[in-house]
Amino acid sequence: MKKYLFNTAKASFIILLLAGCDDFLDLKPLDQEVSTNFYQTQDHAMQALVAVYDVLTYQSTPGVAWAPFITVSDILSDDAYAGGSDANDGMQQQEMNTFNIPPTNSIVHSIWIKNYIGIYRANQFLEVIDDIDALDSFKERTIAEAKFLRAYFYFEQVRFFENIPLLTSTIKGPSGYQQEQNTPEAVYDQIALDLVEAITDLPESVPSAEAGRITRWAAQALLARVYLFYNGVYGANLNANGTVVDQAFVLDELEYLIEYSDHDLFPDYELNFRLAGEFGMESVFEISYGDTPPWWDWGYIRGGHGNLSAQMQGPRVTGSRNWNRGWSFAPVSHKLAEDLADDPRFEYTILLEEELDGNLVKGYQHTGYFSKKYSSDAEHWGSDGQFELNRTCNHRVIRFSDVLLMAAELGSDNAQTYLDRVRMRVGLTSVPATAENIFRERRLELSLEGIRYYDVIRRGLNYANQELTHSVRGPNYEGDQEIFSVTFDPAIKGFLPIPQTEIDLSAGAFNQNEGY
Repeated sequence: MKKYLFNTAKASFIILLLAGCDDFLDLKPLDQEVSTNFYQTQDHAMQALVAVYDVLTYQSTPGVAWAPFITVSDILSDDAYAGGSDANDGMQQQEMNTFNIPPTNSIVHSIWIKNYIGIYRANQFLEVIDDIDALDSFKERTIAEAKFLRAYFYFEQVRFFENIPLLTSTIKGPSGYQQEQNTPEAVYDQIALDLVEAITDLPESVPSAEAGRITRWAAQALLARVYLFYNGVYGANLNANGTVVDQAFVLDELEYLIEYSDHDLFPDYELNFRLAGEFGMESVFEISYGDTPPWWDWGYIRGGHGNLSAQMQGPRVTGSRNWNRGWSFAPVSHKLAEDLADDPRFEYTILLEEELDGNLVKGYQHTGYFSKKYSSDAEHWGSDGQFELNRTCNHRVIRFSDVLLMAAELGSDNAQTYLDRVRMRVGLTSVPATAENIFRERRLELSLEGIRYYDVIRRGLNYANQELTHSVRGPNYEGDQEIFSVTFDPAIKGFLPIPQTEIDLSAGAFNQNEGY
C-alpha cells in the first residue's frame, strides 16, 4: 500500500484543517478544500481514509519525542536496554527500561498523542462516510477499514495506559473538551465490537497495488491478540454488543484464517525481514515504511515514512558496506542471547558486534548485541532524502507464525501440528504442545518484534517480576553493572503513567495510574 500511504500530503493537510478552522473576516475560502466542502465524493473519502492509515506510520510527535512502537516495547521488555550515545541521550528510554517513569516523560506523551490522532481521524471518517456520494460496496469496505484502524489505535493506547477516555465520535466543541476515563472493560469491548463488525465486510485479499490495506485475516488475528491480552490481564471475556468473544469464538476465527487464507510460513525464516518478504504470504498485518517521498525535515519527522525503529536500533557504525549510522538504542540483552543460543533463529535475530565492518562507536549500555530484524542494514537504506529518516523496512505487526502459536495457545485440536510447523520451519524437532513450550516458542520466534513485553504482562505480575527483573551480564557489556540491572515494579502493573500534561488539561477529570 505504499502508493496509498505515501501520497498523503493533501489528505493529511485536509484532516489537520478539520481540527479547527476559524473563518477569516467571515469569508468562506471557496477556492480551497476545507471541512465544509470537502466530504463530497468517493475520491474525497479515499483521501480521508488514507489519512487514518497514515497515523500507523507515526513514530514521533512534533515538539514531544520519538516513540517508535517496536523500540519502546522492546526497551520495556527484557529483550533490550535503553541505549543511545550516552546516559543523557537515552535518559527517557532508560526511565522506561527501569520502570522509573515520571508522568512528564515525553515518550509517554508522544504515544498518547499519536493514538488519539488516529482515533480522531477514524471517528471523523465514520461520521461522514454515509453522506458521501460513493458506491455501497466502497462504503462497506472503508467503514470496516476505519473500524479496524480505530480498534488498533485503541488497543495500543489501552495496553499502554489502561485508564483512558473512550471516544467513538469527534468532539464537537468546548463542551466536549473535558472527558472522563473509561473502564478498561468498556474500551476493550469497543475494540472487540469494531473488529467483529469489520471482519464481515473486509476483503480476503487485496491487489498488489493496494498492499497494506486491511483484510479479513488481519482483523481476525488482531481480535485474537486483543483477547489473549485482555483475558490474561483481567481474566474475563470480551463483549461485542451482546456477542460474547471468548476462547472458543476467537479460536474459531483463527482456525478459519489458518484453513482458508493464503497465508503460510515462509520456507526461510530470514525472508520475514528482507525486502523480498514484504507483504509476503507470512505477513497477516504489515505497516509500510519507505523513502517515498524522500524526507529531509528533522522538524517534522512524521511527514516522512522512514522506519525510525530501524534507525534508532542500528549500530553506530561508519565506513561500513553493510551497516551505517544507527543510534544504538535498544541494545539487545545477554538474557535474550542466552535463550536463543542454540536456536537457528539467532543469526537472523541478533547482530553481533564482531560481524560489523567499518568503525563502531560503542554507545550507552553497550552489550555487543543489536537487533537484526529492524536495523540500519544496507538493504534498507533509502535511495534519497536525509539518510537517517528514510529507512525502508516495513513493520510486520502480525505474522502467520504468531497466528499458529496463538491458536495452539487457545487449545486448538491441532495445537501440536501448529507448534511443530513453526519449529520445523527452522529445523527444530517436535516438543509437546504444553503451555510452557508454546510460550517459550513465542519468545524465540517473535523476539525483537515488539511483542515480548505484552506476552509477559498478560501472564501475571508474578511472572512479570520474574522475567523483567534481571541483571544478567554478557561478555561484551561495557559500563558498571548498575546500569544493566533492571527491577520491575509490580505497583505499576505494567502500564505507563497518564501524561501529566493530559492530567492538567483534564481539570481534575483524570486520575493518575496506580504506582505513579
